Amino acid sequence: MKRKMTGKYWRICVLIVSALAFYFSALTGCAPNHQNVSQTMPSADLKQDEIARLNEQLLASARMNTDPSDYLLGSGDLLQVKVFEAEDLNTTVRVSSRGLVTLPLLGAVSVKDLSAREAEEKIENLYRARYIKDPHVNIFVEEHFSRRITLMGQFRNPGTYDYLAKQRLLDVMALGGGLSEKAGRVVQVRRYGGSTEGQNVFIVDMDQLVKEGRSDLNIEINSGDVLFVPEAGTFFVDGAVRRPGSYYIQHKTTVHEAFLEAGGLAPYADKSQATLIRYSEQGTREIIKLDLSDPKTLELEVKDRDVLITEASVYGKLVHGVGINIGLPGFGGVGYKNPEN
Repeated sequence: MKRKMTGKYWRICVLIVSALAFYFSALTGCAPNHQNVSQTMPSADLKQDEIARLNEQLLASARMNTDPSDYLLGSGDLLQVKVFEAEDLNTTVRVSSRGLVTLPLLGAVSVKDLSAREAEEKIENLYRARYIKDPHVNIFVEEHFSRRITLMGQFRNPGTYDYLAKQRLLDVMALGGGLSEKAGRVVQVRRYGGSTEGQNVFIVDMDQLVKEGRSDLNIEINSGDVLFVPEAGTFFVDGAVRRPGSYYIQHKTTVHEAFLEAGGLAPYADKSQATLIRYSEQGTREIIKLDLSDPKTLELEVKDRDVLITEASVYGKLVHGVGINIGLPGFGGVGYKNPEN
């Protein structure tokens, strides 16, 4: 009697398992595809890749080595001035606090903010005008009182650096090792004393400079300039996505790209039940309902502090959460695990 009951029990279990397997396979086959957002674009960490590529281009475009003749002269520098055609005119002189040097026959000559090469040409022209037909002047900087520039914000190596020679924006950014992963795409160059207000601020778009090749934006940097790279804006993705969390806006980002950053939609996501929460500068909050099956919705631009939330489909959670447990006789059955956990 016991053997017959056991055999009957197993036949019933097999029938139940077969029926449930057929039912759920049919449900899954009929279920709508909720993974389109994650499959229609390449699954890559776009932000880190873009920063890496931008830094490669930046470093490749920068001039890492400077010519000693490009050294900028400033107060306190000790110069050896040599005139090849007249040894009596050779002298060693220190630049005064006003940027002047006193030379034989010429008297006080301003070399402030000139490179060594420019100062040589200026002195040659002065000697040529009154004393020597075709002079050749050489300046050697024996002691250099370093000028400095400051890199602030999202550089890999922010700090204060010696500024010995004339350099352009990309050259100076290379001193800081390029941009950090949190960097935005704008560089501010703050220059003091360059206007009647006492300060100039130049804003440079790095995408235009590096990616589009706008060489006119590779501006010349002066001693004392401060370069600041702000942190990129952020947005937050939550709900039925694979990697909920906070992400940086380092270039124009669409809703589609935002979900891609978060790994794409989870299999149980409801594409018709997404929400965008947007905060204004005045502190007000706007709640916008999104239909992710609409291509126009996917092209909406994400703003700083936006929150994107996708809802989980009850039907999708059921399909992806129900499973069949097969164990010892008397312990098998149908189980459910919430796929959101």
